[in-house]
Amino acid sequence: MKQQILVIGAGFGGVWSALSAARQLDLNDRQDVQISVLAPQAELHIRPRFYEADVHEMKAELHALFDSTGVKFVQGTADRIDPVGKTVEYVEAGGTRQSLAYDRLVLATGSHVLRPNLEGVAEHAFDVDTLQAAARLEAHLHALAGQPDSIARNTVVVCGGGFTGIETATEMPHRLRAVLGEEANVRVIVVERGAKIGAAFGEGISPSIAQASEAMSIEWCLGATVAAVDAGGVTLDDGRRIESHTVIWTVGFRASPLTAQIPGERDPLGRLYVDHNLKVVGQPDIYAAGDTAYAATDDLGHFAAMSCQHAISLGRHAGNNVAAELIGAPTRPYSQPKYVTCLDLGEWGAVYTEGWDRQVKLIKDEAKALKRQINSVWIYPPAADRTSALAAADPSIPVA
Repeated sequence: MKQQILVIGAGFGGVWSALSAARQLDLNDRQDVQISVLAPQAELHIRPRFYEADVHEMKAELHALFDSTGVKFVQGTADRIDPVGKTVEYVEAGGTRQSLAYDRLVLATGSHVLRPNLEGVAEHAFDVDTLQAAARLEAHLHALAGQPDSIARNTVVVCGGGFTGIETATEMPHRLRAVLGEEANVRVIVVERGAKIGAAFGEGISPSIAQASEAMSIEWCLGATVAAVDAGGVTLDDGRRIESHTVIWTVGFRASPLTAQIPGERDPLGRLYVDHNLKVVGQPDIYAAGDTAYAATDDLGHFAAMSCQHAISLGRHAGNNVAAELIGAPTRPYSQPKYVTCLDLGEWGAVYTEGWDRQVKLIKDEAKALKRQINSVWIYPPAADRTSALAAADPSIPVA
């Protein structure tokens, strides 16, 4: 009977874990281990692009890729992990409960936006956290054209001025005018609790965010938080009212709740502490990759962010190491010292930085060209060709 490596999740961390494990087995000519991926769909949803239009196109089919690399796909949603019995229970699309046994497990179930328990947020706010949620927002934007012209119809409020909030807000003027017409008096407002535009990004990158915002007439409500959301807009904590039919929540992310089913230490975002091989600390048979892993990227105190930049490399290392450890081959400690930021700023362009201190290297059109390359090519999975797909899963390949 074959030994079983089970990967839960088909996001960036999950896909690259499976491919890298297959590569390690191939290098050692091992046919006695089965790699399985458990996920709701055999699709990689390109989450970093969900702020864009035509979101239904932001996915990559995985059946052919898995078939070409000997990875078995199991369709279902995992909801219970038993680390002692080494089983995972899941629910099939039709509602039937099933279970899978594993010898080694890779948890790569990602993260989700954390909606607060504020009045009206659950009922009235949109988000771009999942393909379905982003598609719901897109359908809503198209439906605005059928509403009477009004301030509320023409106004979008983005709650949160972080990475997702900025990319969503700066893309919105173009998206709104594509629906309402070039002459429409559109208004985009970012509600941000910080005292300065892009303060979390540092002094190097924040001027570009401010310039882009000014060029596209994007307004910022700084030092403010949302107190309530309703069908007609938002009320801020200082009592101010903004009329809007489109409120988008982008604040706060937390690791998959499945992390709570694995005994171990977690960071404030719910990510599991892992060792240098990405094995969950205290768990002999479980690894974590992507947004479920609290992993040191270097020896200087930096830890992986919840981003595809880190998830791809984490997946390559977790998959390599889970297979290597199972068959007795050398592992490769995770290391990703280079960190970059490429922030899309709508029609103004983009800004690209290098280093954890975010030193600006490219802005406007040059950075925008790089961002398009990243979003349309670099973050997509490889073609369904066994040789090239396994070669692409080498953990030594730098992601940034």
